[in-house]
Amino acid sequence: MQRAPLDASRLAGLLPGAAQLRLPIIGAPMFLASSPQLVVAQCRAGLIGAFPALNARTTAILDEWLGAITAAVPTAADGRAPFAVNLIVHESNPRLEADLGVCAQHRVPLIITSLQPPARIVSRVHAYGGRVLHDVTTLRHARKAIQQGVDGLIAVAAGAGGHAGTRSPFALVRELRTLTDGLVVLGGAISTGGDVLAARAAGADLAYMGTRFIATREAQAPQDFKEMIVRATSDDVIYTPYFSGVGGNFLRESIERAGLDADRLGDAQGRKLEVSKESGSRVWRDVWSAGHGVGAITDIPAVDELVERLAHEFASALAAAGWK
Repeated sequence: MQRAPLDASRLAGLLPGAAQLRLPIIGAPMFLASSPQLVVAQCRAGLIGAFPALNARTTAILDEWLGAITAAVPTAADGRAPFAVNLIVHESNPRLEADLGVCAQHRVPLIITSLQPPARIVSRVHAYGGRVLHDVTTLRHARKAIQQGVDGLIAVAAGAGGHAGTRSPFALVRELRTLTDGLVVLGGAISTGGDVLAARAAGADLAYMGTRFIATREAQAPQDFKEMIVRATSDDVIYTPYFSGVGGNFLRESIERAGLDADRLGDAQGRKLEVSKESGSRVWRDVWSAGHGVGAITDIPAVDELVERLAHEFASALAAAGWK
């Protein structure tokens, strides 16, 4: 398998299994859409697959999923191909300790933490040799995470799908680099191999690619969702706190299908909206999130086909830039 340049010596020191990566990409964990099938396909194609622990409806199911993933992802002399589980570190997540215990039992290589500073997560994961990356949208969040001993930061910048920040990707990753020598991952409208190279040129070790993988055959998203992404452009993505109390990017078409006026959404003021009064739609199920990179997504391929394309795009951009 031909591999794109990855700064192999640096990544090998920071990330067990890095030698197996074909491209410097983490498939971002996506609510409902990420599944064991998608994670395994990403890992086999030479990326880092990831999923939210809460996509498994119980801790027992999470245990089953992790068993299936660890049995299916490839191994080599430097270890198993890395994959990640996203844990929500917040008092609203009653499963956190149980899910963390199962992740430790399966020795999950990467844990991605969101929301609160993850000190107790870091100590448990480091005890079995894993690594912890923390989602950040501001420098304040980044400093807190570094104080808790995380191994790297994920810059969830403007244009990312789901809950996202408002900082420019270029500004955020540059400033994070002044705070840490650890892994820095950049997310925000990354859909092509050229975008991945831009993230690397900006100073990130890895790119965080989510929305592009919703529109793949292996994602467990509804077909209508995948087709909506293919139809959409960045003008069709609405940034609002209305649905969860936290700013996020959502597809206009799905908002309007739920009976809401996308141009006249109120402010949730920290409250979580569960049901649209206008249509009775379940917001968590029927209002769909996507990032600004939707305009570059024009089809719904299998993951291996998509990664071949990304590798070609990455190599072409590398040659055009004269970066060796």
